[in-house]
Amino acid sequence: MKKYKDLFIDFDDTLYDTHGNAVIALRETFEAFALERYFPDPQAFYNAYWMTNIDLWTRYSKGEITRDYLIVERFRRPLSVGKGIDATEEFCLEMSDCFLDFCSSKPGVVKGAHELMDYLRQCGYRMHMCSNGFHEVQYKKLDACGLKDYFDTIILSEDAGFNKPSSQYFDYAFRQSGAQRETTLMIGDNLQTDILGALASGMDAMLFNRWEVDVNEIPQRPTFVVSSLLDIPNILK
Repeated sequence: MKKYKDLFIDFDDTLYDTHGNAVIALRETFEAFALERYFPDPQAFYNAYWMTNIDLWTRYSKGEITRDYLIVERFRRPLSVGKGIDATEEFCLEMSDCFLDFCSSKPGVVKGAHELMDYLRQCGYRMHMCSNGFHEVQYKKLDACGLKDYFDTIILSEDAGFNKPSSQYFDYAFRQSGAQRETTLMIGDNLQTDILGALASGMDAMLFNRWEVDVNEIPQRPTFVVSSLLDIPNILK
């Protein structure tokens, strides 16, 4: 009999190719707002956006900033790199809405995502999506990429009232899913929010090492490490 019955699975950049889809959506947003008027080199805007996005999402996961602050600031900062643009809150919110509409309509998934979910469902695992993403955006993404029906439970931080990696988030996830810690495995690409958060909450964790983290420098080693989603069936049988 297999050890695990329930799988907590991160969504963004584990199954759904959030980064790849956002690259396309960011370019579409740049063009929709004719930002070439302010940025002779579009790459200056893109670089500033990604640096800002990483910083803000890290702070958001720690509970240091609010969702509303993140939504405005992730465009205000990159826009400040341009020349002659008035990055008002209203303008940033308009850009954010446009960007999220572009993003959430994209169907792109990480290589092997559908094959993996088919396999795990056939094996009889109960699967629960665990995400810090925004409620209205995540459901649109799920519909766009065709992964929604694989999940028994969708557990979002906005519903929990806490973000991964907090123990309160995982406590909520266990209550909602009915899963037990000793028979549950967390699968995700983010070392801090997914893996270290899960381990600290008393459950096993599998790092999908998409970003090629040096596992020798990880303070607490994950239960499993894979470099591809297609490697997971070799472990979960």
